[in-house]
Amino acid sequence: MFPETFTGDHLIGVTGRAFRDGLVSVECFNPRDFAMDRHRTVDDKPYGGGPGMLMKVAPIRKAIHNAKEAATEAHVSPDVPTEASKGASKKMLPEVVYLSPQGQPLTQGDLAEWALKGSVVLVCGRYEGIDERIIESDIDREVSIGDFVLSGGEVPAMAVIDGVTRLVPGAVGDRDSVTQDSFSSGLLDYPQFTRPEEIEGRQVPEVLLSGDHGKIERWRQKQALGKTWEKRPDLIRARSLTKIEQQLLDEYLAETVKK
Repeated sequence: MFPETFTGDHLIGVTGRAFRDGLVSVECFNPRDFAMDRHRTVDDKPYGGGPGMLMKVAPIRKAIHNAKEAATEAHVSPDVPTEASKGASKKMLPEVVYLSPQGQPLTQGDLAEWALKGSVVLVCGRYEGIDERIIESDIDREVSIGDFVLSGGEVPAMAVIDGVTRLVPGAVGDRDSVTQDSFSSGLLDYPQFTRPEEIEGRQVPEVLLSGDHGKIERWRQKQALGKTWEKRPDLIRARSLTKIEQQLLDEYLAETVKK
């Protein structure tokens, strides 16, 4: 309902450059444009009473269908043989995602999936949300960016756009910085340091100054496992650690106890 949220004026840094370079694009479908009355009404009272209003069924459903059709037409499958298809293209159906506090937590895997598919339809709710029947019939997945409530889905949509854009080839200058991001390997990132070597008595770990890339890589993997265990133990519990990973985690825990 607020397409101005997604204009170039609000897109900065990596995302802004990617948009200006034509690597990614956003097309907005405002439910108000599909309202039938002269006041362009998009909300109505919920059955059963209660506070707040719900988004009307017809406008948002038409907006979803138009967005889905536009995204489908924009992307075709590259694996259709020219001889067999005779010019016909295989349409790729985009996933329709409702940004809702009731959804599953957004993950790096979700972002990677949408970046690979090339398009996704994001539904930004307002008021008290949308009719449950729309969720059942038109929504493929509900996604949440956290256990809290916002005024609408625009901010979560911006988070998705930013996260997906980082994964589009060419968006980030140093591709390694993307592959080493937190959660890309299922773990949090290892600690990072830059100049100066000492700040108020706190030194950069000696191993990072050694020039021994093997030792540095081992230290980083150990730190990533250890920091994940400290801050997000759920990720460790959900992971089947290799023998080497378990050894590194055990070393980290032993070193932590000594401190």
